[in-house]
Amino acid sequence: MSKKFTLPEPSEAAILDAIRRGLRIHPKVAWFERMNSGAHVAGEGPAKRFIRFGFVGCPDIIGQLVDGRFLGIEVKRPSGRVSPHQAAFIQRAVEHGGVAFVARSVADVFDVLDRCC
Repeated sequence: MSKKFTLPEPSEAAILDAIRRGLRIHPKVAWFERMNSGAHVAGEGPAKRFIRFGFVGCPDIIGQLVDGRFLGIEVKRPSGRVSPHQAAFIQRAVEHGGVAFVARSVADVFDVLDRCC
């Protein structure tokens, strides 16, 4: 009896890093930045504050294409799920002429950029 081995999924961080490297060399990308969103408690006692950064649904990468259009990329592992807020942001950006999508690999990014632009 033979055992079937499967490779583990790459982490979202590894996929994000690979996508950022790919975006740096893609000729249709004018600029991009990694967006972090979430919250943090800072300080102690009466100075304690809850600080939110980014916004709900914000994609992992935002930028601009050389033709001036907005670029938004939500990075997920192959098994990762898109939240309703993330899906709504992508839909809204696309409805208003932007290029926004979910990417699970560098190949996904290049496929979209090569098709849309």
